[in-house]
Amino acid sequence: MNGTCLEFENPIRDAISRIRFSPQSNNLLISSWDSSLRLYDVECSQLRLEAPSEAALLDCCFQEESVVFSAGTDGSITRYDLHSGISNRIGNHDDVATCVEYSNETRFDKKVIAWDTCGAKPLAFLKNLGAEVDSMSLSGFELTVAVGSSVDIYDLRNLDRSVQSNESCMDVQIRCVHSIPYSKGYAVGSVDGRVKLEISYQSNSNNMGYVFRCHPKSRDGRHHLVPVNDIAFNPFISGAFVTGDNEGYITAWDAKSRRRLFELPRCSNSVASLSYNHEGQFLAVASSYTYQEAIEMEKPPQISLHKMDDRYIRSVSIGNSSRK
Repeated sequence: MNGTCLEFENPIRDAISRIRFSPQSNNLLISSWDSSLRLYDVECSQLRLEAPSEAALLDCCFQEESVVFSAGTDGSITRYDLHSGISNRIGNHDDVATCVEYSNETRFDKKVIAWDTCGAKPLAFLKNLGAEVDSMSLSGFELTVAVGSSVDIYDLRNLDRSVQSNESCMDVQIRCVHSIPYSKGYAVGSVDGRVKLEISYQSNSNNMGYVFRCHPKSRDGRHHLVPVNDIAFNPFISGAFVTGDNEGYITAWDAKSRRRLFELPRCSNSVASLSYNHEGQFLAVASSYTYQEAIEMEKPPQISLHKMDDRYIRSVSIGNSSRK
């Protein structure tokens, strides 16, 4: 499953912060520290849009096929109309805006703010969380927020208090959190190379929760601690997900059988972001330094595309059938 690198006439000049596939096509949205938002057509291997920003961009998301959002280091939340090329700032955080998500059911720093995209004003906001939001993920009405080593889940219909709180989800800082698309629950990746899954299946009472190390290797008899930078769940294969770490490893896992399926070829840089397309057929991998380490890598950022072929599906099927 060797990846194909996406070609850019004007290369991405700084670290990639986020990549996200469109919910209905194979267009890939890219935010980066070079203050540009890009839209890449994977099927045609063509850059469709490059929109400059006044600040470095730390996150991006789709509202729909032709409307997207970005979050900037200047606190800005910006809306882009991809058809007209027009952008407008819908609001500002008091501090750096680290994460942005869009909800179809409703319409969203140390604060989490829900924005009215039509009136460009905040609808509601959570109390000041007292620390930077490290990661955020949205599924339906449930907003999962990671701050430090804790995870809180909020209902968008009532942001006054969390509906579930885990103040000691991990005993170290959480690097990423992602909602699980096929059930209630989430997965977190930590700075010491561990992943924790909390899954609640609606069809039965077999809830699942466990922690594992992505790379149980050792150096001088000690665990090799590598931050897990991102996690992505396949939208069509229940239990299948991938992790990407700070040393460039991408590993596929089966949550149900609790086993590793395979590794993709190692990236030359850290894995900064992962995204499946809407059919679960392609996995995009952004590799670049992440600004979270003291030493920056000299190699330029890259985005590679991996096709999830029959071997991947067979691996998941074997993993599920071997579960006792």
